[in-house]
Order: sequence, then structure tokens, then C-alpha cells
Amino acid sequence: MQLANRVSQITPSLTLAIAAKAKSMQASGMDVCSFSAGEPDFDTPDHIKAAAKQALDRGKTKYGPVNGLPELKSAIADKLAKDNQLNYDPEQIIVTNGGKHSLYNLMMALLNPGDEAIIPVPYWLSYPEMVKLAEGTPVFVTTSEANGYKITPAQLEAAITPKTRLFVLNSPSNPTGMVYTPDEIKALATVILRHENLLVVSDEIYEKIIYDGAEHLSIGAVSPEIFDRTIISSGFAKAYSMTGWRLGYLAGARELIKAASTIQGHSTSNVCTFAQYGAVAALTQSQDCVEQMRQAFAKRRDVMYALIKAIPGLTCPKPDGAFYLYPSIGSLGLGSIDFCQRLLDEAQVAVIPGIAFGTDANIRLSYATDLDTIERGCDRIHTFVRNLR
Repeated sequence: MQLANRVSQITPSLTLAIAAKAKSMQASGMDVCSFSAGEPDFDTPDHIKAAAKQALDRGKTKYGPVNGLPELKSAIADKLAKDNQLNYDPEQIIVTNGGKHSLYNLMMALLNPGDEAIIPVPYWLSYPEMVKLAEGTPVFVTTSEANGYKITPAQLEAAITPKTRLFVLNSPSNPTGMVYTPDEIKALATVILRHENLLVVSDEIYEKIIYDGAEHLSIGAVSPEIFDRTIISSGFAKAYSMTGWRLGYLAGARELIKAASTIQGHSTSNVCTFAQYGAVAALTQSQDCVEQMRQAFAKRRDVMYALIKAIPGLTCPKPDGAFYLYPSIGSLGLGSIDFCQRLLDEAQVAVIPGIAFGTDANIRLSYATDLDTIERGCDRIHTFVRNLR
């Protein structure tokens, strides 16, 4: 069968493939320590589930507005104003089938063939694939471990061409866990404002998961001028442990959101109606659950970081957010795919090869799992690496 050319231009998700293999091994009875999936292991908080159940009982099972329930869009607008100092009207917001879907809608609505999107490396693996599906051109800017895997203003400036349409900013970051400081965000905003056709999409889905006094600043809050150039992508999966609910949102200029709504209207239509009532509860009711999960992630980060840092041959900056470590394996003589395949087959530990995120000398470990698994898995990694050297 002859398939569309666009299919050959994109790469299947390595994270999903490795997570699936690990689950298959576990299902066969093997003791696998999995650090592969970017998914909190906590259950969705009870008050969120209760709101969805109540919506079901009230018959909220019909089609809804393509761009989201009015009450959810209002709750998102209130959240963005209160937490991020971003003043969006509900009409400037679309509710999507997960944060990933919000970004896909954006790329399809914004990019023309040949338009360039600047993506710092390491990157979340779906960014470049979405750009390519929209017939845009991803432009990669390699960052360094010494600089915390953050793009500098000089690097951003050097990457901009007359074809540049979009800068993709992700803080806190998947896969590195780094968080841009407010001063760093302001410096990047200054560069963007020097180029009148350049927009920035800020992927903020991990914004609630930060540590050690790190401060999250939405780039659109820096000034009214950069606000007009900013698009916010976020969702409910990470902070509220709602990964399977598939609820995200995009906030931006009215014409962009209208275009994204048109695209969604001809692809997925509205997001699951009763799930949106759960999202309303997530935003409008107690946030204690978010803090409880954040504290648990902080403890897990400290334990995993200490164990990984103690392994000779690995180097790793301490993350300020999200729930990932991104150690370098560059001194071990294996590419990231070979390392990860052997680690899974020989030590029954699942991690993600850094090549999926643009750097073959790294691996990504998720500490969104229990402490016992973290301790056992890191001990296995230590033994595996010692036997390699």
C-alpha cells in the first residue's frame, strides 16, 4: 500500500515503544523497574473523579462546544490570570484532547510549508514531528549540560532567519527537568521582540512541579508586547495526575484560537464532555493534592539524583522541575539505544534513550514511581554500568 509521504518524515515515539515493552515484560512475570513513562503513579484525586461521576449522573454525556465548555474555559482563564499574570478572555482559549493535541493544533494553524520553528536540544520528542507534519522546518539549537541544557539569548538570536515563525519554549523541561529563571525568560523575550514576525509557544505543563525555590515565570507575563507574541500550551496530566483523561488547552490570540478551533472541529470535535467537569474541579477546588504530589516528587528526585550521581561514568545536572533526570552516558562507549536495550534485557530496567530527545549521549529517567523501585532500579543501573567499564 502506498502511504502519504508525510508518514515517512516522522519517527515513531521511542518513549511509548519502550514503555510498552517494559509493560509486556512485567505482564509476563518479570521484575522490571521502569523509569520510562512520563506519568505520575498517583491516582487522580478523589474530588476530580467525583466531579466527573456527578457529571455522568447528570447526563453530561452529549456533544459539547468544539472549543470547550464555557465553565472550563472560564476556570482556565481565571487560573492563568491568578497563577501566571496572563489576562486571556475565555474566547482566547481552546480545550484540547491533551496538551499534545494543543501543540499539534497550533502547528497546523500557524505554520506554512517552509516556515521554521526553533527547537532547543534536548527537546520533547514530539515537537519536531509536529512541525514536520505541518510542513514546517524544525531548526535545532544544541544546548549544553554546563549551561543546564538551556538555550541562551545569543543562540536564539543566531538561529533566527527571515523564515523563522515560531520559538518552542519548554520550562520546566521534558526531558531535562531544568527551569529557566525569570531573568533568563526576560532575556529571551528581548530577543523575540526584536523580530516582528516571531511568536513563542510556551509549553508549561510541568509548571506546578518545581523544587528548591525555583520560580516559574510565563514569558507572556514579562510585558504587554511579549504577551501579544505568546501562545500558552498546558494541560492537566502532570500536576493533577490526569494522564488518561486527555485534557489540555491552548491560549493565545483570538484569530489563532479560532483557527485551531476550526481544525479541531474537523478532526476530533469536542473533548470528552464529562471529563471537562473533572477539570473544572481540578482548577477551582483545593490544590492540596498538587502540593502533596510535588513534595513526593521532590523526595524521589533527591533519592534518585544521589544514586545516579554516585555511579562512576555518569554526569547529571540536578533538575529544578518536572520528574526527570537526564544523565550523560557519553563516557561509556555505547549509543543511547544500545545502552537502553541492553539495560532492559540484561538488568530489567527501562529508561529512554536520549536520541529520542536529540542527544545520543544521554538517557532519560522518570522518577514518577515509588521509592522502592527507584532504589532497586538505580542499584541495577550501577551494577550494569560497573560491568561495562
